[in-house]
Amino acid sequence: MSKKRGLSLEEKREKMLQIFYESQDFFLLKELEKLGPRKGVISQSVKDVVQSLVDDDLVSKDKIGTSVYFWSLPSCAGNQLRNVCRKLEVDILSSNKRLEELSDQRDTLKKGREESDEREEALSQLKEIEQKYSELKDEMEQYADNDPTAFEAMKEAIAVAHAAANRWTDNIFTLRQWCSNNFPEAKEQLEHLYKEIGITEDFDYLELPTAI
Repeated sequence: MSKKRGLSLEEKREKMLQIFYESQDFFLLKELEKLGPRKGVISQSVKDVVQSLVDDDLVSKDKIGTSVYFWSLPSCAGNQLRNVCRKLEVDILSSNKRLEELSDQRDTLKKGREESDEREEALSQLKEIEQKYSELKDEMEQYADNDPTAFEAMKEAIAVAHAAANRWTDNIFTLRQWCSNNFPEAKEQLEHLYKEIGITEDFDYLELPTAI
């Protein structure tokens, strides 16, 4: 024996609306939860089903004192459907008007763009020009390293780096002199330390190339 299929959400909504339409009365939620099972809607789902009807304006809801009442009349549903119908009609009119505007705009844009030998030739020339532009752009990128502005920027960067290097060289000479004056007995150890870290006898200030 196959298991009985449960009601879909839409079927539950229809069943709950029947309760309102048949009685045309006001209900508390707990009352609806008792009446729902009689229509095949389990009490646990009544609250969510009724709330979905409220959200769609098919059921009215209002708080009176400390209690919340729900009600719906067939005329309310009819008014709701009529309002929806009017809104859809307005949307259709607006969409048709927009369609006419776009059609007119399309026809205007098509003028002067009819297929012809002259148009085909112009499009072919445009394609050639675009291709030539792309080739020249690629060629210019190959010479970017020789750009005068970039070259001047490189010269400035080299000058800054050169000054910084010689500034540190001067600091090293100052430190060596200070160590020699304050630790004369450790001269050999200091010389050995200098060689280990790369400060040899030919260590000197950097010369900036004349080409720069």
